[in-house]
Amino acid sequence: MGAMTVAHVFSRVSGSLERAGIAWMLTGSFASNYYGAPRSTQDIDLVIAATPQQIRTFIGQLSENEYYFDLETAVEAAQRHSLFNIIDIATGWKIDLIFQKPGDFHHQAFQRRTRAELEGIPVFVATAEDVIIAKLEWAKTTESSQQITDIARILQVRREQLDQRHIEKWVTALELATGWKAALSQAGMPLDNPQP
Repeated sequence: MGAMTVAHVFSRVSGSLERAGIAWMLTGSFASNYYGAPRSTQDIDLVIAATPQQIRTFIGQLSENEYYFDLETAVEAAQRHSLFNIIDIATGWKIDLIFQKPGDFHHQAFQRRTRAELEGIPVFVATAEDVIIAKLEWAKTTESSQQITDIARILQVRREQLDQRHIEKWVTALELATGWKAALSQAGMPLDNPQP
């Protein structure tokens, strides 16, 4: 899909979230792309902080002619703090809306989100450090080598700008040292002990 298509999808969905009073941030493959780990995708991953009523308001703005969605699934996801998705019918883009997970890391990652511009559209995006930590969590859960590759690419592009102390703090707290060492090795960086 072209950049204008992505921009159009971003603009419409983020506008609907904001009109419903829902705070959000971009994560997943698009965040990786932004920080230097390009990967083809047709999914947009957004972490959100929302009540069931806000979700009803958000879904209420969507046209059945433009999006595929299921209100009951969305409200149930809000109650369970899980996820749901909507699909832009015209483009085929899938937007995964992921409720903010409990825990100190996920709370502070949401608070640390930063403003950026992607495909010409202003977005809130997780910081590079928090994208790395989230990918380490995912790699640990799923044993996905793709997550480690994404992290290594971000490290290669952003190594001078990264707050490595922040990363290592959460690597230790969340017991992510194995994946972190693998990513450092793949990036060709020194295998420092990730303990404080």
